[in-house]
Parts: sequence; C-alpha cells; structure tokens
Amino acid sequence: MDSLNRSDRKQNIPPPEQAGISAVIPVYNRPRFVRRAVESVFRQTAPPAELIVVDDGSTDDTPGTLEALRKTADGSFRIITHRENQGVSAARNTGIRTAGTDWIALLDSDDTWHPEKLARQMAYHRDHPDLKISQCNEQWIRDGKPVNKRKIHRKTGGRIFVESLKRCLVSPSAVLMHRSLFEDIGYFDESLPACEDYDLWLRVLTRYPIGLLDEPLVTRYGGHPDQLSARYWGMDRWRVQAMEKHVDRPLPPDWKAALYRELVAKLEILCQGAEKRDKPEAVRYREKLHTYRVELQAQQAGG
Repeated sequence: MDSLNRSDRKQNIPPPEQAGISAVIPVYNRPRFVRRAVESVFRQTAPPAELIVVDDGSTDDTPGTLEALRKTADGSFRIITHRENQGVSAARNTGIRTAGTDWIALLDSDDTWHPEKLARQMAYHRDHPDLKISQCNEQWIRDGKPVNKRKIHRKTGGRIFVESLKRCLVSPSAVLMHRSLFEDIGYFDESLPACEDYDLWLRVLTRYPIGLLDEPLVTRYGGHPDQLSARYWGMDRWRVQAMEKHVDRPLPPDWKAALYRELVAKLEILCQGAEKRDKPEAVRYREKLHTYRVELQAQQAGG
C-alpha cells in the first residue's frame, strides 16, 4: 500500500515556467489536421520550450507539411520520423523520451489548444506545487458542429481512479504532466492498439491525484474515419486488458470492488458482442466473466 500512500505526501517540484515544457504531437497521415494543431502551439501566449512532432511513418503529404511549418517556427521545433508506422503509443513515447524538459504537454494531431492553454496551466501548477499532473476542460466539435457533453463525460479532479474505470475521464491533449510520472508508472503501452490513454491514466491515478483547471482550453475534433474508435469493434477488449493490470495490486478495498464491478460489466458486454459476431474470443470472455464475478462476490463478502 506504500505506493498509494507516498504519492499523497507533499513533493513540491519546480513549476513549469521554471523547468520548461515540451509539447509533443504524434501524427500519421494527417497533413491538414497536424497543421491546425501545430499552429495552435505557435499561438500560445506562453510558448513551450520546444515542440516535438513525431511523424509515425506517414506516407502522404505530412512530412512536407511539417517541414514547411518548421520554417515558420520562432522557437525550437523538432521533427522525429519513424520509418514505419508503429502506432500512437510508440510515437508519444518517442516524443516523451526525447523531450529536454521536465514537463510534458501532449497534443493529439486532430486537436487544438486555445492560446492561453499553457499559460493558464502553468499558473495552475504554480498555485498547486504538490501536483505532478493536471488537465484542463475542453470543448468538442463533431462533424464541424459543437457538441454538448453529457454529464457522464464531465471532467473532475482528485483521486479519480474509481470514476475513471467506467470511461476515460482524462484527455491526452488536456494534460500537463511531470516527467517523473513516466519514470514511476511507465510509458504508454505499445501493445495496445486502442485505449492506450485509458490504460496510462489508470496507472497514474492509482498513485497520484490529478488537478483540474475547469476552463475549456482544448478543442477536440471528432467524426473523421481514421479515429481508432471508428476502426475497431469491442473497444472494451483493451479496457479490460488495462484493468487486469490492477487485479493483483494492493488497492484499497473499495477501489478493488469497483475494479471487479467494472470488469464484470465490460465483460458482459464483450460476451454479448463476441457471441453475436461468432468470435472465437467469446469462450475466453465467458471464462473471465465467471472468474471476476466470483472475485467480486468474495470482495463484497469480505467488505
């Protein structure tokens, strides 16, 4: 349980404006979108110390677009190129490991930052020197139209591991985080084809509280066909895989019970979907479902 308790102690660290911020953008075959994302970094009233764009093996006009943007950059703008497409986790990890500062701000290639995003988050961390990670709020655009977020998608802060089990409540483009988090809990899981952010945030949230700057400083764009959520069926497959990393961890009893409840709920959905599609994984999901139902009953009886 020490891994949980030690993160609650005050550990003041140099704030972002002193230690510097590296902005990291992964991209694959998105020249129009990445131009918009990069230009939103250029417009920051408090620019990052460096911008790192990781081109994950693009085969279209993305490399040329990035080179043209670099020529207009006022500050440090590095382009790192993967020879082959390795996935968004590998691209983010490359950028994070290459970063020359202690603070990392992620930005997905199809999102944008509002001009005050970094300045406002810097000020937030100056006022909350014990926090190693924060996120701001965001606005959503889908198919070119604003979307009113449902209450269940409302962002929150603090120790939100339990709340984050059902759905991802942290957005990569909204976070500012200290490098030591990755040294502690690891990087993005490159074996996951999707839900890699859900996986990372669960690992972070078992150890650290997250701050919330309740201002919409990020715009997330949806509705385009190359989004991962549009590519795969049964996204809960990888959420289950992410949750299973915590089954044997020494979590508080209420956290462990919540973990088993959500595993059961997601596996029930997966079983139905796999059986409907005659997927061979259906048998394995049924076995897992039985196992976690038993574990949940034991946890509830013990509590």
